Amino acid sequence: MKRLLLTLLLLAALVASAGFYWSRQPIIEAGGQTIDFTITPGAGVNGAAQQIAAAGAPLNPDLFALFARLSGEGARIKAGSYELKPGATPTRLLQQLVRGEFAQQALTVIEGWSFKQMRRAIAEQPALKHDTITWTDQQILEKLSTEYKHPEGLFFPDTYLFAKGASDMQVYRQAFALMNKKLNEAWARRDLSLPYRSPYEALIMASIVEKETGQKSERGLVAGVFTNRLKVGMLLQTDPTVIYGMGERYQGKIRKVDLLTDTAYNTYTRAGLPPTPISLPGAASLAAALNPDKTEALYFVARGDGTSHFSSNLSEHNQAVNRYQR
Repeated sequence: MKRLLLTLLLLAALVASAGFYWSRQPIIEAGGQTIDFTITPGAGVNGAAQQIAAAGAPLNPDLFALFARLSGEGARIKAGSYELKPGATPTRLLQQLVRGEFAQQALTVIEGWSFKQMRRAIAEQPALKHDTITWTDQQILEKLSTEYKHPEGLFFPDTYLFAKGASDMQVYRQAFALMNKKLNEAWARRDLSLPYRSPYEALIMASIVEKETGQKSERGLVAGVFTNRLKVGMLLQTDPTVIYGMGERYQGKIRKVDLLTDTAYNTYTRAGLPPTPISLPGAASLAAALNPDKTEALYFVARGDGTSHFSSNLSEHNQAVNRYQR
């Protein structure tokens, strides 16, 4: 009887040792291909193991399911999309499933994009679930529970991470929340002498600065020129607002007739700020709009090398135009 008990204990030790060794061996050897797989809701530990194997992982599903149960973690596996990378062991795989370490995808929204460009990039991201693809801009805003009626400028340009198969609405929510946070922080630190009545007006200015500036170092000066103009009642006369108001009519070139054609966004024909932002401004443009450089300049003209010449009077400005553009 003692010999039988000893034999059973020895066998158990050998099984445990083999199991320990197996659980720490790479499922995919270094240099192999990462395998994407999805665990469906309600799959359970057996279903999860079968789905991993069906995705192409060289893993014995029965052995993995037994391992998960014996570890006490089998009931905690979370549904979602995952990646099995070279070098990952059964122990590491089980950790991923229990912690819900979903496969991360990324989408970058570029500073200066229009909301239309942002929507296009989201629609073309294959890893997202496209819940909003048939929605209007207004429907997206309604889902965000905001009082804003126009989406332009409300979404912060940044790189957003999401789990494969996540709703595209998640990206809109993240970008909208981050813009609110960045704008409110910048507004709290603003120059109190600025001629803005609300954070939204500052956002409009930031969007103009974003489109007008080739050099980041000049954003403060560009914002200074435009705020100086607002303070003295001058027209902003900025081409990017005219272009935005032209919509699909803009074909890469702005003509004199375009500057004279009145739209809600034509700052050559209408005083003050346009009714909405004209782009998605980044952090540097928000900072410039809310704390512009102190300058006497009322004019600037592009030098042709990405920088601008700033002037405090019309005579100097005309000389700069003649020098750099004529």
